[in-house]
Amino acid sequence: MAELNYSSYLQTETLLSLQKTQIPETADRTVVLAEHFFIVAHQSCELWLKQALADLSLARDLLSSPCHPADGAEISVELLQRAAELLRVLHEQVLVLERLPLRHFVQFRPYLGTASGAQSQQFRVLSRLLGDDKGEGELYRAFVENAAHQGCTVADVCRLGITGGGLHRVAEALLDMGNGYWRWKVAHLGVMSKMVGGQQGTGGTSGEEFLMRRITLPFPELRRLRGAVHAEDLAPSPA
Repeated sequence: MAELNYSSYLQTETLLSLQKTQIPETADRTVVLAEHFFIVAHQSCELWLKQALADLSLARDLLSSPCHPADGAEISVELLQRAAELLRVLHEQVLVLERLPLRHFVQFRPYLGTASGAQSQQFRVLSRLLGDDKGEGELYRAFVENAAHQGCTVADVCRLGITGGGLHRVAEALLDMGNGYWRWKVAHLGVMSKMVGGQQGTGGTSGEEFLMRRITLPFPELRRLRGAVHAEDLAPSPA
């Protein structure tokens, strides 16, 4: 059996062969490299999404388990914080696409066919985990369950603040992740608006309008309950 080394461990030969440009090889080399850059950026996003989804799924399972809920909350914090950092990386990767010259994108875009980021299956899974400003996702529901197992509500966690221990840290990590998700989607809208303006999306979407509708702020109830703490603090003390 061959000794495991860097290349075989990471399967770099296979990994680096997955960037298949569609524009004819007779095209200008700068345009071919621009499409290659476009592919690398999107493949990298899918890889980071894979890791983020694995972390978030485990965090959800730990939070929703009735066995040792306090331990589940503590462990989930690490996973949520890592996922939040990965959303920051995804945000930065979108900004990298600003280095794609419009004149090159115009030339290879017709070769994308119906391929569109809107078709990402992993993004749909992420949406189910995080929820949006209209409804809560699987992660928040698991957080509510964990709080209940520990004998309190999310409102209690918000009022307790830092003295809420692991549950407080989970709440903070959820909001950091939700904000990172929002920034990522805003950045995506900005880049695509710059590149395609009011043009229809390659997947048949309405383009800018479609992306605007996808910009949501997860965990609305948690935000509302935290906001309610202000009103409680301003309420007059009983006589």
